[in-house]
Amino acid sequence: HQAHSQTQMNGQTFEYGNFFDGELTKKKQDGSYRVFQTVIRKVDAPSRVHTNSNKEFTTLQQALYGPLQPNVTVWCSNDYLGMSQNPSVLAAAQQCLQRHGLGAGGTRNISGNGIYHELLEQELASLHQKESALVFSSGFVANDATLSTLAARMPGCIVYSDASNHASMIEGIVRSRAKKHVFRHNDVEHLEELLRQSDRAAPKIVAFESVYSMCGSIAPIEQLCDVAHSYGAITFLDEVHAVGLYGQHGGGVAEKLNLLNKVDLISGTLGKAFGCFGGYVAGNADVIDYVRSFAPGFIFTTSLPPVVAAAACASIQYLKQHHELRAVHQAKVAEVKQRLRQARLPVINSPSHIVPLLVGNAEKARAVSRLLMEKHNIYVQAINYPTVARGAERLRITPSPLHTPQMMDHLVASLQSCWREMDLPYADSTHQQQKQQQKQQGEERALRRPAAQRARAMSMAAMQARCCRSCSWQYDDDRAVPSRCGAIGMHGTAALATLQAQQRCECVASECSVCSVKRTRCAGVECVCLSLAIAIFGTAA
Repeated sequence: HQAHSQTQMNGQTFEYGNFFDGELTKKKQDGSYRVFQTVIRKVDAPSRVHTNSNKEFTTLQQALYGPLQPNVTVWCSNDYLGMSQNPSVLAAAQQCLQRHGLGAGGTRNISGNGIYHELLEQELASLHQKESALVFSSGFVANDATLSTLAARMPGCIVYSDASNHASMIEGIVRSRAKKHVFRHNDVEHLEELLRQSDRAAPKIVAFESVYSMCGSIAPIEQLCDVAHSYGAITFLDEVHAVGLYGQHGGGVAEKLNLLNKVDLISGTLGKAFGCFGGYVAGNADVIDYVRSFAPGFIFTTSLPPVVAAAACASIQYLKQHHELRAVHQAKVAEVKQRLRQARLPVINSPSHIVPLLVGNAEKARAVSRLLMEKHNIYVQAINYPTVARGAERLRITPSPLHTPQMMDHLVASLQSCWREMDLPYADSTHQQQKQQQKQQGEERALRRPAAQRARAMSMAAMQARCCRSCSWQYDDDRAVPSRCGAIGMHGTAALATLQAQQRCECVASECSVCSVKRTRCAGVECVCLSLAIAIFGTAA
């Protein structure tokens, strides 16, 4: 063992122990070291868990048969709709398990291709109105394998990636070794600027997400697709945090906005709103067959257990038929956001179901999470670097249809208690800090631009007269900064062109129902922010 653990490098022995200890120490010191919370779920208590804090379960038999007392309320689960405990899903899993056993038996190529995998792929293709779909062992693998395979094997391929894309997409793009460009988050104009400089004949992929899981922003899907296709690129849309939750049948934001025909490839997961496990990609039959034939992440991996495929198939079918569950979910999300804002807690504005609560410090974020668990029996995980940028540490709250008004009351009261105990700033006191940080980031971006572009941007800014660059509404005070408008997550800066010709107009004071920013409406200009909110959430919002 010692002989294998010591490698000669330039005549000296590499100190493995010192290296690993040193790297872990750095991670603990900067607050990004992660500690996992043990949670034990119970079927008849969908929003609560048993934490095993007293170490009463130490063996498999105890875990399987010991008494459970789920007394901790979970507010950070990605099982957004509670489908992992839906009776229809459990019944399909139990029947499949009793009928076929557990494992798949191998890769899809070697004895691992079952009827449930094929039925599941048919359901997924139908859900996204595509010709074909392919199931992977996880959403991460689906993104990684698809992007790395396509970008690596298409000669001269160039990839354009949103700055806030998930690590799975970044990993696939990096591993492909294809030429890549990163465009600013949800910035259609920056994407077009980059595409304009490319070889029109070269194959290109524009990769982005619909709902970004840590900030809750929503991509301007239609504009991104239109720009991508105008320059001969194909689009890759990650709907991982949207499938099951948006659209009449749960097909995601693209279905909700009737844009499925504009997206070339859609990836998703079975492990969040569908409550199961696995990932997939859907698109034209030839592209999916190409990925099936060339992606190592698919070819050399044991396929999903039939019981998981059957359960996922049942979950998709259920959510296709039960749109009311999505409506209840959105209502609960809106209620939680309203209660948190009324309590002056620093909610980061988002048009989606993600409710980020800004803390701004890694140690304090972990401390609040720990206090919630130890004193209030609430589990909300702290989100630190590298998942979010340093200084943007937060709690990520995900309401579900299963959370009751009493649970909401307890959550808000507990957060207020933690804010007082930790002496954390409230929403009104953090606004100036956020505004200063946004201003500094904008100045840093401006300095990186060429001189001519900076001059053009300054000229455009002077013409905007403090108008929201996304929804064309004019703000009535200097508290409102463009990045606070929830519509920017959907539209980016594409609306800037219309603002150049906009003249000062007669205005009527009003307040945005999405971002809660006081502003004035320019006569005759429809608020894009509001119209898209209605498109996604319905008029009930």
